[in-house]
Amino acid sequence: MRALGLLAIALCAATSLAAQAPVAPISDAELLARREALVARLPNDAVLLVFGERDEIGFPAFFQNPNFRYLTGLDEPNEVLLLARGDGSADAAGTLFRQERTPSQRMFNGVLEDAAALTKRTGLAVRPLRQLAAVVDSIIAAGKPLYLVSDTRPYGLVADTLTRGSTFAVALRRRTPAVVVNSADTAILTLRARKSAAEQALMRRSAAITSASVTEAIRAIMPNEHEYDLQARIEAGFRTRGGDAHPGFATNVSAGVNSTAAHHRAGDARLASGALVLMDVGSSVHGYAADLTRTVPVSGTFSPAQREIYQLVRDAQAAAERAAVVGAPISITDDSAFAVIARGLARLGLVESADATFDPPWAERCGRDPRACKQSSFFLFHGVSHGVGLDVHDPLQSTYAAPGQRTIRPGDVFTIEPGLYLNAKYLAFLADTPKNRAFVAKARAALGRYDGIGVRIEDDYLATSAGVERITSTPHDIPDIERLMRRAR
Repeated sequence: MRALGLLAIALCAATSLAAQAPVAPISDAELLARREALVARLPNDAVLLVFGERDEIGFPAFFQNPNFRYLTGLDEPNEVLLLARGDGSADAAGTLFRQERTPSQRMFNGVLEDAAALTKRTGLAVRPLRQLAAVVDSIIAAGKPLYLVSDTRPYGLVADTLTRGSTFAVALRRRTPAVVVNSADTAILTLRARKSAAEQALMRRSAAITSASVTEAIRAIMPNEHEYDLQARIEAGFRTRGGDAHPGFATNVSAGVNSTAAHHRAGDARLASGALVLMDVGSSVHGYAADLTRTVPVSGTFSPAQREIYQLVRDAQAAAERAAVVGAPISITDDSAFAVIARGLARLGLVESADATFDPPWAERCGRDPRACKQSSFFLFHGVSHGVGLDVHDPLQSTYAAPGQRTIRPGDVFTIEPGLYLNAKYLAFLADTPKNRAFVAKARAALGRYDGIGVRIEDDYLATSAGVERITSTPHDIPDIERLMRRAR
């Protein structure tokens, strides 16, 4: 009765989200403080450029570059921020170069905020984008150090010739071959890693919206729907509860064998009775993403084999949750979850032993992470934790700390997301070596029971001075999931 009561309370709280007042965006004062903190990290006379995203191509929703949004709060395309540090002083107010809109563009895309009003509100001077190249040329002629913040994401492409920042840098080097363009990426990502009180409030709201929407979607799942039906239901839940016009990242709804691909994107597959469906989704609020994954049985009840795999993944997550305390090494989440997974796979007969090794397709990773060569990594081939924020894969404070100081700290927001992906076809990816032949013989026999099962469970966690708190709330234990789905039916 207590569990049912708690579930009812959670559902009631989720339903009431839509009636809550909107949460405030980051204030102009905090945005100015961010710019001041970044400029203070630059040498004297340095000039820094931060590029926003170029205008959308075709008709997809515009998605602002997170670094640019972090410093300005602005969500319009075709803008560039220039910051400068004088001799011991910082012009953190900065200058915003933006593309002016023609009358036709204003009719199609709307009118930009009045330049004088924007300057009064933010302190940013406003100039036409067409003047940027001449201004930068004069900076170079004066011999001032030039810094750029990359407009590609840390977890995305390491180089991209199509972004506005990249094309500008290429053109600049053609005009001035001797120019030195320095990177300010580490400086800004270090600042972004620690979430302020205002950021934490936005992330709590994003997590709550995501949790409520996924809980509602799980209750409504019925056999013979499609992945796109579930995607539409979840994303509609985000929007009707006050989330941004676009999710925090591309929605992943994976039914049946699709759940064995870590990042299958929502598509056309049918939700077959007796199969699992994996949902890796997240709302966004003023640009701050949540990241939640749930895997549930389409029929409302886990089969015995599904139950075994799901419980193993949940046990791994619970172990990582217990270990993830303020002051603990950030690696503790991966270490704890992988240890449980390895022992469980050995118990189920999917690996030769918890410590057995093989020759993986990713052999280059084994030098820096010996765990990558353990047989268990074939079924859990990704990390268990990452930061969350303006990017769904955001920096953590530990990323930039010295060795021995890479710990969970107040202001960190991160995921814990173990998974298992059991697909007999993947065995064909292994090279024919003695180690792999022994592993394949062992795994193939057990996969007869578990083939086609993919399970991931992911929640978001906020570290404060009071401890580490789970901020996503969709049920993730087997009895609660089955009760939730049974209640709907």
